[in-house]
Amino acid sequence: MLKLQSVMTYYGRIMALRGISLHVDPGEIVAIVGPNGAGKTTALNTISGVLAPKSGRIVFDGKDVAGKPTDSLVDMGLVQVPEGRQLFAGMSVYENLMLGAYRRSSADKKTRLRDDLDRIYQIFPILKERQKQSAGTLSGGEQQMLAIGRALMARPRMLLLDEPSMGLAPLVVKEIFKVIADLRKERKTTVLVVEQNVKAALTVAKRAYVLETGRVVMEGASSELSKNPEIQRAYLGKGYKHMVE
Repeated sequence: MLKLQSVMTYYGRIMALRGISLHVDPGEIVAIVGPNGAGKTTALNTISGVLAPKSGRIVFDGKDVAGKPTDSLVDMGLVQVPEGRQLFAGMSVYENLMLGAYRRSSADKKTRLRDDLDRIYQIFPILKERQKQSAGTLSGGEQQMLAIGRALMARPRMLLLDEPSMGLAPLVVKEIFKVIADLRKERKTTVLVVEQNVKAALTVAKRAYVLETGRVVMEGASSELSKNPEIQRAYLGKGYKHMVE
């Protein structure tokens, strides 16, 4: 569904991505993990059109989309949940969710919008309880649920998640990643997730890429990476057990 070939991205004269290549097949959850400053967010922003690559190819659904504007990619079904959630704090939960559907056609909104909203409320019941509440008054976990819900209102075929566990308590992280797993299993949504929390990412993803200083330094099945002594030492800690079935 998604393929990057030798993608290079710059911030001014600084090379942030140094020729990375990766792929995500339909129905997969794939993780990009690594330390701060590795280029993880840059990779997602390059895929989603926030940044334009200097060179290389980005192919989504068989089409070269490198440098295409973000709104065009949303129309194609490629939707990003940005780092830090970036909600409209003064608007209600309901209004934020409705903004997720802004690119959909009028006919589509009229026939399916209510069903989609009900679906979001089934996934995140707390959002229904808070639907009239300002987004800025929600807890961090509730805000992350809202950010994911807003993206799902665009009916994505592929979801890009940037640091969904950031700033959240361990129990909330577990809940968020359970939802991510359910999106693939029950709703057939393809997911590419960027995470600094390597334990959480390897638990939910089928495969992973390890990014360091803008390069892919390791890749493979999450179950195999979790057993790698170098990965265990750098990211997982002693006694980690991989939990993906």
